[in-house]
Amino acid sequence: MTSTTGNNGRLGNQIIRNLAVSLLAKKHNLKVNYYNYDLIRKLGIELFIGTNTYTTIQSLTDDNYFTIYHSDHLNDNLCPNNNYFQTKEITRFLYDYLHTEEIKSNIIRMNPYKSKYKSNNDLFIHIRLTDAAHFNPGISYYTNAIQAIERFDNLYISTDQREHNMISELLHLYPSAQVIDFDEINTIQFASTCKHIILSHGSFSATIGYLAFYSNIYYPEYDQNKIWYGDMFSIDGWNQIKYCP
Repeated sequence: MTSTTGNNGRLGNQIIRNLAVSLLAKKHNLKVNYYNYDLIRKLGIELFIGTNTYTTIQSLTDDNYFTIYHSDHLNDNLCPNNNYFQTKEITRFLYDYLHTEEIKSNIIRMNPYKSKYKSNNDLFIHIRLTDAAHFNPGISYYTNAIQAIERFDNLYISTDQREHNMISELLHLYPSAQVIDFDEINTIQFASTCKHIILSHGSFSATIGYLAFYSNIYYPEYDQNKIWYGDMFSIDGWNQIKYCP
């Protein structure tokens, strides 16, 4: 059977990998065991579980993803767990799927904060730190993005390292800001309903943006040669913010 893992990346990586596999499974009626299936389902993302299993295994990679998707037949189980499926082409494919009316409606229906959609002028900032702090775009990115928005009501900050000096500096500059401490699913759901969203880097931030159907999205410019993932952020309508690292 095709299975996905929890050993190669945290929740954001798992959501993207699982969704990429799910669309292939739906195309080829492939039976899949998904890691964190029930947790991801809380977001309103239904992962497809088919019936076909095989005796042989084929590696699923960024390079062969669309070849397998567009093929007429699949005769192997797939091993997707050494890849992340975060290229520009694959993530746009996933983004477009999430924004189809049926899928979008289910995600909205499952969101406990759905009353906030299109009814607030709040700003949400996601700041990824801890083990990836050295990739963070830095304080100037966040302040430049905030200044680009000009007017907002409530300011919310979510981070995986509350004690980092960058958080202290932002709270000094914006003393009315609130640091929220939700679990991962509630963070994605709450953030995606805010009118303005400033993303960080990495797949968790990208997922927030993908599920924010009515928001103004801001993301940092970056050097493709220095980042550890593919181009997950250059979505039409999203706003790239330049900054001085």
